[in-house]
Amino acid sequence: MESGRADIATFPSAAELTNVTKSFGDLNAVDDMSLRVPHGQILGLIGPSGSGKTTAVRLLVGSLVPTTGVVRVLDADPIHLSPRQRARIGYTPQRSFLYPMLTARENVSFVAGLFGMGFIRRRRRIREVLRFLELWDARGRLARDLSGGMQRRLGLACALIHDPQLLVVDEPTAGLDPLLRQKIWEHLRTLKERGTTILVTTQYIDEAQQCDTVALLAHGRLIAVGSPGDLKRQAMGGEALDLTMGDVTPAQLAVLRALPEVRGMHWTDVGALRVFVDDVAKSTPLLTRELERGGAQIAAIRPYEVTFDEVFRRLVDRHAPEHH
Repeated sequence: MESGRADIATFPSAAELTNVTKSFGDLNAVDDMSLRVPHGQILGLIGPSGSGKTTAVRLLVGSLVPTTGVVRVLDADPIHLSPRQRARIGYTPQRSFLYPMLTARENVSFVAGLFGMGFIRRRRRIREVLRFLELWDARGRLARDLSGGMQRRLGLACALIHDPQLLVVDEPTAGLDPLLRQKIWEHLRTLKERGTTILVTTQYIDEAQQCDTVALLAHGRLIAVGSPGDLKRQAMGGEALDLTMGDVTPAQLAVLRALPEVRGMHWTDVGALRVFVDDVAKSTPLLTRELERGGAQIAAIRPYEVTFDEVFRRLVDRHAPEHH
């Protein structure tokens, strides 16, 4: 069988869920979710354990059938994909599917055989994939003897061996230390640069920054979708900057509040005035000028980089009434 490198950009989106619910008894693991996976991007499904990420992924790869709603992958029902369509998809589940008594190379070779790859092409692709994931030197070691991080990369190698155009990776960094997590993301970004569309799940909220588009999940529901920057602005009401000043009068604060660029402000625990604006770069000179005109003494002014933990917490709190 030839590689999955057909052009899937002819499809409306690489994959999508439309008003999808998946119930297990009284529990809606996925609750009325609609989501598109754009071509050529890394889309991250991000949320804590139990938020519905793995269920959404299993619906997209066809291992679960939705209770209600429509799932499309490559513009087809994932339950009924043809072998040629499946060859365009790579999937790494959350739990290891490796054969512990086979070597790293034998595990990848076995999966290559499932896709009908001939001996010459198989040998070339095994070398390419194992070298890309820095596993070539460990190719002769049994899977059971590899470290957790190496096993994750080996699972990814198995998903990449047939050169898929859509890669679905469930929790590739779970349980890994920060350096290994960063290494996995470096590999994923390189794949995206080579033209692979990637859907990845993670429970590490800070990894949202690694994605082109972020879908935040909580309690089985999709609470927000957008670029990392868009979600920060949505959660915080704009961008933020911290002002450190001497004594500030109520009149000076009133002037700031009256500016059309200012969306809100509050004092931080360390005594800085955090001001939310549409655009920090454009607003900083204006705020500085207005404060100095009013007699304020500015000691420091710097952009405030909100963490994604804070973004997630604010967006979840904002949607909390929908869950109760």
